[in-house]
Amino acid sequence: MLRKMFVAPDPGRVRLRSATRAVLGISVAVAVCGLIGHTLVAAIIAGLAALLALFTVTDATVRGQAVTTALLPAVGFPVLALAAVLHDYPVARDLVFLAVMGAGVYARRWGPRGHSLGVFAFMTFFAAQFLHTVPAQLPDLYEAIGLALLASSATRFGLWCYERRLPPPAVPALAERRGLARATTRQAVQATLGGGVALVIGHALSGDRWYWAVGATWWIFVNTVSRGETLVRGFRRVMGTLIGIAVGAVVVLPLHGAVVPTAVLVAVCVFGIFYTAAVSYTWMMLSVTVMAGGLYGLLGVLDPGLLALRLLETGAGALGAVLAVLLVLPVTTHATTNAWIEHAVRTVHACTREAAARLSGTAAADPAPHIADLEVILGRVRLSLAPLVHPLSPLRARRARAHQVIALLDECAQQARSLAAIAADPEASYDDRLAAACERVEAAVEALIASEEALAAPLAPAAVKHAPVTEPALAHLHGLERALIELATPVRSSPRTPLVGA
Repeated sequence: MLRKMFVAPDPGRVRLRSATRAVLGISVAVAVCGLIGHTLVAAIIAGLAALLALFTVTDATVRGQAVTTALLPAVGFPVLALAAVLHDYPVARDLVFLAVMGAGVYARRWGPRGHSLGVFAFMTFFAAQFLHTVPAQLPDLYEAIGLALLASSATRFGLWCYERRLPPPAVPALAERRGLARATTRQAVQATLGGGVALVIGHALSGDRWYWAVGATWWIFVNTVSRGETLVRGFRRVMGTLIGIAVGAVVVLPLHGAVVPTAVLVAVCVFGIFYTAAVSYTWMMLSVTVMAGGLYGLLGVLDPGLLALRLLETGAGALGAVLAVLLVLPVTTHATTNAWIEHAVRTVHACTREAAARLSGTAAADPAPHIADLEVILGRVRLSLAPLVHPLSPLRARRARAHQVIALLDECAQQARSLAAIAADPEASYDDRLAAACERVEAAVEALIASEEALAAPLAPAAVKHAPVTEPALAHLHGLERALIELATPVRSSPRTPLVGA
């Protein structure tokens, strides 16, 4: 797991830049609140607001990110006020919390902006429980959140601005459906019911920290679609929390809430959250758990019993999520996986087309954006296939098939990257055979993404054997064609059929 985190591809050092910028932006936000004289509680909610703004706002363009960031108070302030007003009315507070949870998940149907606003609304209500917010505190907290968003935005859009290209967060094939057939609608129902189960168990475990269980259920649902993804994410959340508690007992408890070393530790954890989020959910949860321990240390309430309670509440939240995805309107892993594989293959084809056009002399052609998209899409494919490749999965045939799909898609991506690198070389020459090779790649792509009616047709033929070539671009196109044709076997055959040699 440690090796995976440090050797994972980081094109353009996006993860490193994002993590470093997050530490800077959040530090500035908290420092501004401290200089103005805000309370520790206000500084904590300011840091959380800055973290959410930098972590959850993922629009594809800088302008889109700025608009979404500006809209965060529009959902956060009313929710915070509602949570504060309901502080002394536990039944109404709990019902509204579940309603905010369901609405936050449902908002994912409107893409990255809906997802960001939904997360911010939920976490604002969550933070109100964490800080025991009452109406008298609202002006101070509103000012702190506003300053935090301004400070983090100054870092993100002024001091250190770069654009991130991201694919749609919802599975393309499932996002077009209506009613309960839509994945986000199903997940909204699942999250609300799962959160209800977590809330009941959480209250039974603790009358003060019950909201941890609801928060665990919420974050297990974020960025997942199928029941398999949710189950694996729940397992990883519990594992990350368990390891984080062990680390916290060794690292955080001895600090006894000392401000400077705890602040440094929290900054390291923020870096870890952003750097590991796209690679390992377990490592991200380890960082979150240690950071939470540090914040409780600053508040003067951290002890071994609190760490143990966090593990129990996390388990309750995971149980709520598991029951919901298994019993309520499940979304199958097979459907989501096929949709993301098709998305990846189409992106490979787009990269190939742009690279060939660039080699032929079209200056405007640029495969680089498609390569950046491909890296993120492949991450979604791996997330979708994670339940099948998990060591505890009993489905041996499907596990072998999933490993083969991942290996072949990685091969496609490597060939596409190499082709794009050659196309970027101004000294690269164009060969007339490239056009024919691109046509064969397109044919292989069309065979993979054939309609449902075409699935009854025979599988694609064995890969064509090409004569050895010395031109690098042509060699990469031949390699890409072979990988795409081989991909037809695990993708187009029955998932229960054992692969030859598996």
